[in-house]
Amino acid sequence: MYELVLDGPGKNALGSDMLRSIRDRLDAHPGEPLLLRGENGAFSAGVNLKEIAALDDAGMRAYLELLDEVPRRLFEWPAPTVAVVDGHAIAGGAIIALACDVRIAEDNPKLKIGLTEVAVGVLFPPMIWNMVNHRIPAHALNRVLLGAALVGPKKAAELGLIDEVVTDALAAGKKELARRSSFDGTVYRKTKAMLQDGVLDIDAAQGQAFADEVVPAWTSPELRARLLKALSR
Repeated sequence: MYELVLDGPGKNALGSDMLRSIRDRLDAHPGEPLLLRGENGAFSAGVNLKEIAALDDAGMRAYLELLDEVPRRLFEWPAPTVAVVDGHAIAGGAIIALACDVRIAEDNPKLKIGLTEVAVGVLFPPMIWNMVNHRIPAHALNRVLLGAALVGPKKAAELGLIDEVVTDALAAGKKELARRSSFDGTVYRKTKAMLQDGVLDIDAAQGQAFADEVVPAWTSPELRARLLKALSR
């Protein structure tokens, strides 16, 4: 088992350095059963607002491609993966958790989880959009995506953002990872691949929309003004 700890500034915000660190650590432990958890009182509070507020179109495109790459690697990881959501998992942080096979949250009502992209005013990159549609139950998609609310662990479980809520998430996560790791590895990998076959495929229309709509939404003057206002508080 490899325990990958999110441990960066801004409540483990997903800046470029953090995303590259996650990618590099995954590269160093190929195919190992993976437990993902946070430090500093958070799982991950989402993207690094200060960084993205300063990016131009080319820089934002590179950033969003990196933001796509990490959940893709987690989603396609050939061994079992468990996310221990032991702190806030907001927007990009919730997406990182959703990329894992199992999401176990601490039973702490102060902990907040949600996909807030619509409230912020940004569009989902196409690969992440496909993954979210695959992970979130159909009956909850409207509420999760258009409601764009932050909810506690128990409500997050009702909405399909979380699989289980327990008093000791780390212990439960390690136990579940060990249980799944005891299965035949080849069978687990192939069954997972069949379940997820084609989910992350991007068609030509989605690829064009990424360039024409998604990147401009993330670099718009309106979004930049909102981010700078938030950062000044």
